[in-house]
Amino acid sequence: MMYSLFVEGIGVQNWTYILVGITFALYIGIAIWSRAGSTKEFYVAGGGVSPLANGMATAADWMSAASFISMAGIISFAGYDGAVYLMGWTGGYVLLALLLAPYLRKFGKFTVPDFIGDRYYSKTARIVAVFCALLVSFTYVAGQMRGVGIVFSRFLEVNINSGVIIGMLIVLFYAVLGGMKGITYTQVAQYCVLIFAFMVPAIFISIQMTGNPIPQLGFGGELADGSGVYLLDKLDGLSTELGFAEYTEGSKSMIDVFAITLALMVGTAGLPHVIVRFFTVKRVKDARKSAGIALLLIVLLYSTAPAVAVFARTNMIETVSNQPYDAVPEWFKKWETTGLIGFTDKNEDGVIQYVADKSKNELVVDRDIMVLANPEIASLPDWVIALVAAGGLAAALSTAAGLLLVISASVSHDLIKKIINPKISEKGELIAARLSAVGAVCVAGYFGINPPGFVAAVVALAFGLAAASFFPAIILGIFYKRMNKEGAIAGMVVGITSMLLYMIKYKLGWFDEVVPHQNEWWFGISPEGFGSIAMILNFLVSVVVMKLTPVPPDEVQDIVENIRIPSGAEEATH
Repeated sequence: MMYSLFVEGIGVQNWTYILVGITFALYIGIAIWSRAGSTKEFYVAGGGVSPLANGMATAADWMSAASFISMAGIISFAGYDGAVYLMGWTGGYVLLALLLAPYLRKFGKFTVPDFIGDRYYSKTARIVAVFCALLVSFTYVAGQMRGVGIVFSRFLEVNINSGVIIGMLIVLFYAVLGGMKGITYTQVAQYCVLIFAFMVPAIFISIQMTGNPIPQLGFGGELADGSGVYLLDKLDGLSTELGFAEYTEGSKSMIDVFAITLALMVGTAGLPHVIVRFFTVKRVKDARKSAGIALLLIVLLYSTAPAVAVFARTNMIETVSNQPYDAVPEWFKKWETTGLIGFTDKNEDGVIQYVADKSKNELVVDRDIMVLANPEIASLPDWVIALVAAGGLAAALSTAAGLLLVISASVSHDLIKKIINPKISEKGELIAARLSAVGAVCVAGYFGINPPGFVAAVVALAFGLAAASFFPAIILGIFYKRMNKEGAIAGMVVGITSMLLYMIKYKLGWFDEVVPHQNEWWFGISPEGFGSIAMILNFLVSVVVMKLTPVPPDEVQDIVENIRIPSGAEEATH
């Protein structure tokens, strides 16, 4: 009894300080223990990470703030249409694990620009790849910093900008000190934190709403109130009563669903911060093992996200819609102070009207709060609410650290070492890498404070940029000996430029006073899905230019032939 009163008396904010403080101390301790002493340790953790540790680190690197905070939030509002993120991101990881990771590991380079620079025997190709890597990474990291700011703003009761700055300082410490070595073992701890934080409230709420402790089954099960009504049927009914489409029916066009899914898949396979993880293991077969382990660990969260989305959406509608503002639950008032949820009494009756008709709707909800607010909406214990905050920070910081390392390596290794000053000492390169990380954190913080949208939308654009630039160059570089530098450079330039222009026009609205309506999208494809079109343009331009220009040198063709032969295959034939 005394223990129960003590636990209840601590409060959400104090629980958050305790759990976040413990996890931050753990991350910093690991960074100090595993600090990098050489460029190889800074870039690829010395190349000696075990498949299990690398699998856990890859899963944490992969499951960013977009996966933890924003994906279920998108699904809770988009319903069936939100499935494109599940299909695209999980399918893309399979594509990366099977099609690219082993071959890139056998090539043995530190970074994607390093692979492209050597495979296409060109400094120009390397410079274009560095530009693309920086663009993708900065776009992606903006979403992570935004996620950090949201968590801090609500649970530590500071504004979002201050939250971003605190997150910058933490990630700067262990990324700059430990490099990939420190980041790898920190991400192992962060995976444990984030998956525990995601699953615990999901299990609690699944039992509460359906009586089933397995969220994936509760999601499709009957309500625990004995009514015999299925949870999804209830949510469909609530949605249609408010004028929204049925939750289980989609509104996106088939071509846009296909385009977004494809862009997310091939964008995944071109993400520099995920690809570099496969250079940290000893052997090619370890890369395959760690890819398989990571996939299993990723599926655990991704298969739970749709259930979390349904739980959160149902509870939010029932606790807020058509309720007097003076009687709304405490969670609403607390989140209202962050500016991420708001009520405007248009008809001045004091009742919150949450309806599809925008002229009558009085409630504005930021999608990014749904996972974080979910335990509060369901009235779960304070320690569970704080645990979700710690998990959201773990997800955002783990990916941010990986991205900052990509930015740092692109500048120090691919630009300074390979192009500007090839004679630089290892110590000088390590200093350059750390200074680059400091600069990258500052830029990332700016984009975190001024992001072009909610977390998952920003991240989806990063995938589109990766699909438009890297995927064709990597695929053709591995599987097509005839592919030359002229084709690769032209393809990357056309792909990244077309994606950038489409983003600027339809996402940022720089060319118009108002961002054009979706009816004006080319072929009905959203900016998040346009990476598929830009990728196809990249492939076409690459192949056409390649046909009109000289073949690569024989030694380059021999390298391509070699990386496609499994290790030990030559000995087995003798």
